[in-house]
This record gives sequence, structure tokens and C-alpha cells, in this order.
Amino acid sequence: MRARVADDSATDLGSGALTLQPLSGVPEVAAGDDLAEIVLTAVAATGWALRDRDVLVIAQKIVSKAEGRAVFLDDVTPSARAVTLAAEVDKDSRLIELVLAESVRVVRQRPGVLIVEHCSGVVLANAGIDASNVAPEDGRERVLLLPKDA
Repeated sequence: MRARVADDSATDLGSGALTLQPLSGVPEVAAGDDLAEIVLTAVAATGWALRDRDVLVIAQKIVSKAEGRAVFLDDVTPSARAVTLAAEVDKDSRLIELVLAESVRVVRQRPGVLIVEHCSGVVLANAGIDASNVAPEDGRERVLLLPKDA
């Protein structure tokens, strides 16, 4: 397989084979955890040897967890704008307050949908704030913001 690089020259990419392998043994990630250490430990436990041009894909969720980007919804006080917008899109006003805080503008809204431009410039739903598979802590509901450098 061949690929074009920035200088427009061709680079040989070998056979073109692509292998995807999940990395098992990764523990639950918490604020302050060293992701590099976690990943390298899991790689070593599998017996894999990382080689030049290997690509590791890490979900934003574990980066957010390691960065401590979890927010307890009961710590959020929604603004009047968040309350109004939440009623229009049928979402929790505390979540909408976080969406507004993480965004530079609302791109589109309708019941059930809120598309915004994130402060990083990316346009996405709910500013990328994730509530799926984020376990409550001490009975308190949490969400995850995108990583700091998203």
C-alpha cells in the first residue's frame, strides 16, 4: 500500500495489512492516574511489543477521567439561559449549563438535540459531555467533560 505524505512523495506502508486488537487489563481510570503507565503496563501484560508505526487509540473518556474532568451535576447551578434552553431541548438544566460553559455558541437546537461549537472549535452534540457509563459516586450523578486539549 502507498500513501501520500505532506511533501507529496510516496511512502511505502508495507503490506497494507491492518490489525486491530483490544487492549485488555486496563483498570478503571481515576483522576490523576498516569495513562502512559497504565497503557504500557497493559501492553506488557499482553506480551505485545510495540513497534515503529504502531498506533494506540485511546478513548477520550479515559483521558477525561485521568484529567479529573468529572463533574457532579448537583454541584452545578444553572443560569437563567441554561434553564430556558433546557426547557426548549428537553434536557437537564445542569447539563445545559455545562454545555454552555464548554461552548462558544449554539449551532442548532430542537427538542432532544443541542449542537454547539465547543471551545476547541469542534461542532458536536452537548459539547461532547458524556453521561454514559459514568457511574454515580456516593449516589451523586456525574458527567465527563471532554479532555482539556480536545
